[in-house]
Amino acid sequence: MQQAGNAVSPLQTLLGDYAGHSGHDELLDAEQQPRAHWQGLLDDIVSLGPDTLVSRSEEVQNLLHENGVTFNPYEDDPGQLRTWQLDCVPWVISTEEWEELEAGLRQRSRLLEHLLDDIYGERRVILDGLLPPELIFTHPGFLFSAADDPSQVDRPLLIFHGTDVIRDERGGWQVLSDSTQSPAGVGYALENRITLARALPSIYRDAPIKRLAGFLQAQHRCLASLAKTNREQPNIVLLSPGPGSPGYFEHAWLANYMNFSLVEGDDLVVRDGQVSMRTLGGLTQVDVILRQINDPWCDPLELRQDSLLGVPGLLQAARSGTVHIANAVGAGILEHPGLSAFLPDLCRSLLGEELLLPCRETLWCGSPDSLAQVEDELDDWVLRDISRPGKVYRADQMGLGALRDLRSSLHQHPYLFTAQRQVTSATTPGFNPQTRRLERQNITLRFFSLVEPDDLLKPVSERNYRVMPGGLAWLGEAGAPLMKSRLVKDVWVLAPVPQPHISLLRQAQGPIVVTRDGKDLPCRVAESLFWLGRYGERLDTRGRLLRESLARLLQDDRQESGFTLLPDLLTALEIPLELDEQEEGESSPVPGRVSREYIMTRDRLLQMFSDDLPDGLPALFGHFVRNSRAVRDHLGDDTWRAINSLRQQFNNMSRTRGVVVGQRHLEGMVLDLAAFFGLCNETMPHHYGWRFLDIGRFIERTLSSLQLLKLALVTAEEPGIPLWEVVLATTDNLTVYRRRYRSQLHPLAILDLLLFDETNPRSIGYMLKRLDRQIAKLPSPGSSPYRNTEQRLVIQATSTLHLVDIATLADLEASATAREALTELLDQLIEPMSELSNAISHSHFSHVEAPRQLVSMQHSGQP
Repeated sequence: MQQAGNAVSPLQTLLGDYAGHSGHDELLDAEQQPRAHWQGLLDDIVSLGPDTLVSRSEEVQNLLHENGVTFNPYEDDPGQLRTWQLDCVPWVISTEEWEELEAGLRQRSRLLEHLLDDIYGERRVILDGLLPPELIFTHPGFLFSAADDPSQVDRPLLIFHGTDVIRDERGGWQVLSDSTQSPAGVGYALENRITLARALPSIYRDAPIKRLAGFLQAQHRCLASLAKTNREQPNIVLLSPGPGSPGYFEHAWLANYMNFSLVEGDDLVVRDGQVSMRTLGGLTQVDVILRQINDPWCDPLELRQDSLLGVPGLLQAARSGTVHIANAVGAGILEHPGLSAFLPDLCRSLLGEELLLPCRETLWCGSPDSLAQVEDELDDWVLRDISRPGKVYRADQMGLGALRDLRSSLHQHPYLFTAQRQVTSATTPGFNPQTRRLERQNITLRFFSLVEPDDLLKPVSERNYRVMPGGLAWLGEAGAPLMKSRLVKDVWVLAPVPQPHISLLRQAQGPIVVTRDGKDLPCRVAESLFWLGRYGERLDTRGRLLRESLARLLQDDRQESGFTLLPDLLTALEIPLELDEQEEGESSPVPGRVSREYIMTRDRLLQMFSDDLPDGLPALFGHFVRNSRAVRDHLGDDTWRAINSLRQQFNNMSRTRGVVVGQRHLEGMVLDLAAFFGLCNETMPHHYGWRFLDIGRFIERTLSSLQLLKLALVTAEEPGIPLWEVVLATTDNLTVYRRRYRSQLHPLAILDLLLFDETNPRSIGYMLKRLDRQIAKLPSPGSSPYRNTEQRLVIQATSTLHLVDIATLADLEASATAREALTELLDQLIEPMSELSNAISHSHFSHVEAPRQLVSMQHSGQP
């Protein structure tokens, strides 16, 4: 690679000190020359240059941030946000290498399905001595409740399979582990591919790589074929633990991409052996469940009793064949790390073949010979205790006490321990934007395989698998968990020629049933959209009030000891007015500059930006994000970008220390919220989901407006023009008022604008009309011809507003009678609006079912 005249080539600049590594490297061969299958991509990268690569890397991260891609299970906490990092340099696999690897992955999936079928069936592998019974029956992944089921041709045991592999230092492939319960990563892999295609369009467009979408297309066909009834339009749901799970982004992404309903355990119910989904229109039969919940949590009746994630009775429904689960509950036994020690013999026995992909060297400590070898070479092994999933023991990193306890546990329960040889993976190139060079990385890869859709009706022995031509790669030592990695990579499998684009949205062959969002909307989704509207509006109102409070704080005289307007604003923000002893001692005035009251008021207002305040802005945003994540598959891409823009505001907001900086954050928050609701209004179909979002939003706006009017015109300590102006500014009506009246503020004019003017979107009259219109179009939970509770509450509030005697409110400033009349009016409006939320929840979200008689009582007629 050295140029004539010692000139440094662009390639040398990009590589820097990359060359010179002793082990196997994916990019450079033994002579430190680029490998043939890397040459095309390397030329493209060199032609872009370091500056362009840095900007493209930033673009990659911006795209991922906009789409909300993350592994962080607590990302709804603004202080815990962790961004997914995607390397702009993929892992490249040649066509020849892929053929060898693909054959090994297919064989492994076939082997594991044969093994799973036998373990839960005849158990010949145990009877013939190929597997020790202690290895299987002591593992928590073996479910006795799923054992001894008769083999069924139409119920495959293992549909979807994830395999973690590395390239070792000698250049060979080694399998590290298997993911057979709910393999994660397909959605992330496709999102990575899409992101790189957008950030590096010229490279991606011309690259001869195999596409990924065809694999998901086959997965969709495979799942649809599992349905016994309604095969043309089967009801397939993706069962997720919920927004708090680490992989929820992928769950929502896959459900949206593959047109599945995203459900949680509470959305499903088993009745008469059939799984149904709770929807606004009642119970809807479920044909196939693609689960993202591990075995123990699937059914609290037969598995873990403390599970809040699963569906009671799910296993019984699966046994009866009325619903199919992918993968079948019980597949977790295949994730036992000790199986790797026995797979070569099992492959010869079950398939009559030699194992193509070797496993990481593994010993099961239940064997006396293996236990003795592990004890003699303890520093060379990584130990795992099957009773403590995820726990890893490395003797070379343990203290004497811990090591002594480990040896004691090995002797007491050797069958619980598996030892795996420590290995080091080969290196592959990755681009570092800070150094602007390629650097060596240790990477683990995950590949995915799927039962061929056309083989589902065949016996287990005749089924074949297809492998997704690509996968997911992440940075870390061999065996490091995917969720703890700070960087991931796309995996490119080269094809002889560029491949055509494949879309999951293909042309239908024949007539198609046209559908629209309707009564099949899950009740949980409707409830989350309702509260998304409420928390979004609450956040907007609180932010506007705080912005006005900070502005008034800056306008007042800092050396004066009293603030005439701010106490009322603190009341509106629900901030206590009294100072406790601790706060009194924390702050002291700066002589000649500001008063003590100013400092305390400023600190109380800025505390609204704090993460630890239960009613602060970050806490409200946390509720907003949790509900938005629960309906991720119902929000458009641009809508989600608005949420991510809000998230960025709150990531910086917790560090806010100044009043001016706080104002800037609030201005950005108000605009992002307006963008969010505007996009929802413009992009969501105006059906039940959007209506619940709108209803929640306007219930919250109505209540906050009524409370604000009551404070400003009745209960304020210092009522008058300054406070009235704040009310108009908070409701964004200051400009409208000035255009109409062009004079000083008058309470009756404010009441007309914010109470009675039905053409003003911020008035109570307008909001009541909108709520009445939206509620009237919701699905009726019953068959009664009469108005339901929520309709009657809106009518009650509307009638109160329409029947008010305006003359009684004419002289609010001087007449106590007028103020009493206004107080009574506002209270009469607040009461039904406060009850409206509970009425809607009871009618549409409570999942109340009619009682059923479980036992038939027969009477003999004798007393």
